[in-house]
Amino acid sequence: MARALCHLWRDRRGATAVEYAFVLPILMLLLMGMGYYGQMFYGRALLNGAVRQAARDATLENANTTTLDQNVAKVLAPALPGVTVTSTRKSYYDFTDIGRAEKWTDSNANGRCDNGEPYTDENGDGSWNSDIGASGNGAAGDIIVYTATASYSPMFSVPFMKSMWGKVTLNATAVRRNQPWAAQVAYGSATRTCT
Repeated sequence: MARALCHLWRDRRGATAVEYAFVLPILMLLLMGMGYYGQMFYGRALLNGAVRQAARDATLENANTTTLDQNVAKVLAPALPGVTVTSTRKSYYDFTDIGRAEKWTDSNANGRCDNGEPYTDENGDGSWNSDIGASGNGAAGDIIVYTATASYSPMFSVPFMKSMWGKVTLNATAVRRNQPWAAQVAYGSATRTCT
C-alpha cells in the first residue's frame, strides 16, 4: 500500500488537469466580469454621445423630440439588447435657474412653501414648485436640461455577485440653449398662496 501511494505521489500525469481546474473558475469569473463591465462602459459611452446629439438637435425650432428620443434608443439597441430608454426635458429661462425653486416668502422658516405663504407662480402652472423648470423642450432661447435613462439586462451575469444579476441603469444628461428663433418668453409674475 505504501509503495502504491509513493508511486502515485511521484506520478505527474494529470497535473495539468488539476492546475487547470484551479485556474478555470478564476479565469471564467474574470472573463465574465470583463464582459459585464465592457458592455456597461460601452453602453454609457454610446448613451452620452446619443444624448448630446439629441440635445443639440432639439435646440432647433422644428425639432421633433419624440423622434430624437427614438434615435437614442436606436443607437443603444445593438450594444444593449432589450434596452428601454426613458427621457425627460426641463426648460429654464436662464442657466442660473436650473434647480431653483419658485420665489416665495418663507414666513415660518421651515424651508417649504405652506400655510398660506405667498409665492410667485413663475412657470405658470398654478402651484409652487421646488424646481422652477417646466416640462418639455421650452421655447426660443430657453435652457433645456435633457436627461435619458437606459435600463438593460447585461449579457454576462457574474456568478456569486448578486448585485450584478439584475437590470443595469445608465444615465446621461446634456444642457443646451435653444436657438433664438423668436423672442424668449419671460417668467410669469402672478402671486398665489401655498396650501
